[in-house]
Order: sequence, then structure tokens, then C-alpha cells
Amino acid sequence: MVVPRAWIPTVALVLAAVALPAALPAQAGDDLTALAAAIQRRYEGIRDLRADFTHSYEGGVLRTKTVEKGRVVIRKPGKMRWTYTEPEEKVFVSDGTKMYSYVPADRQVYVASLPQGDDASTPALFLAGRGNLTRDFTVAPASVPDAPSGTVALQLTPIEPEREYETLVLVVDRDTLRWRMLITTDRQGGKSTFVFSNIRENTGVSDREFQFPIPRGVDVITDSER
Repeated sequence: MVVPRAWIPTVALVLAAVALPAALPAQAGDDLTALAAAIQRRYEGIRDLRADFTHSYEGGVLRTKTVEKGRVVIRKPGKMRWTYTEPEEKVFVSDGTKMYSYVPADRQVYVASLPQGDDASTPALFLAGRGNLTRDFTVAPASVPDAPSGTVALQLTPIEPEREYETLVLVVDRDTLRWRMLITTDRQGGKSTFVFSNIRENTGVSDREFQFPIPRGVDVITDSER
């Protein structure tokens, strides 16, 4: 099995566009710097989040197209659980220190250390409560043909190059800043799109959500063995 390490950067800006009460001033709607700053402020107000997601991927080296569904739970700082339910069960967990990747059909768990220090503030850990949208990216307008009406799209290019992806595109409502879509492009020409629904934020997510006991009878593969 090839562990889909891109699960972290691909969803790196989910919290960034969760709506809070205030709306973006009308004059800032066409000002990309102001828009990015407003999204960052909203991001900083989120402590935890639950949502359903649909994840589609197309292109890449194998020129394949897949569509998967599942649920995500996030708690700052550094904790995430991505549970894929269709068409195959997969679980990706960050407990704030370690990251666990588990596909039950493969009977293997991959364990990696969560980046710390300077690496911890890269876009790859935005969801974990680290990083800064306006500091870590350059912002440009983006065109998304299938984006809903009344939205604006930002293309976000990491200032420090990322191994797993080249750009992120964030689509949000122009008036409310509610996010709609998150799209990444990787270095093999693949495109990954997340669409989120049933979002609930700041509900008091428990630490228990991010515990990952190793299942019996599985192989455990660590950083040093990969």
C-alpha cells in the first residue's frame, strides 16, 4: 500500500474558511490581501470542528479518478481524525504528536512523527492550528468553472515549496466567507477536491476522538522503516 500522505496538506485550509458571525466588508471582496486576512481571522476563532466530506481525485501518474466519502473531526492544536467510509474504510489520525495511517484491509498501521519546530508552521499543518495564511502563502485570483455562484476563489501558493502539492485553491462565499470547496494540485499533475457539508464548529470535541489504539494482529511501520 502507498500511504496517502497528502491527506494533511490537501485539507490544510478547511478551518480557514469556517464562517464566524461577521461578514467581509464589501470593499474588501476584490482585495485579495484583505480577503486572505479576513479568512485568517476566522480561522483563528475556531477551536474544533466536525464535518462530512466528499474527496475526489483525478489525474496523476496513473491517470485515475476516485471518489471517496467520510467524516472529519479536528481540534486545535495538532489533533485530527479523518475517517473514510466509502468505498473503502481508511483512518488517518493525528494525536498532536504522532500521525497514524490505517487501512484495515491491508492490516498495516503507518506511524509518523508530527513535524515540530519550523516545520510545524508550514501549510501542511494549518488544520492542526499552526501556520498563517497571509504569511505562508502568496495569494492570487483563481478560476473554478464548477464553483457555485456568489463565490470567490483564491489560489494559494506556498512560499516554501511543499513536496506533496504545488497549489491550493480555496472557494468561499463572497459575502459570508463560508467555504465551499478546497482543491489541490500535486507535482504529478493530479487534482484533489474536497467538498464539505454538515459543518459544526466549537462543540467541545473530546481528546478521546484522537486516541488510536493499535489493532491486534497488524504490522506497525514507523518513519525509520519506510
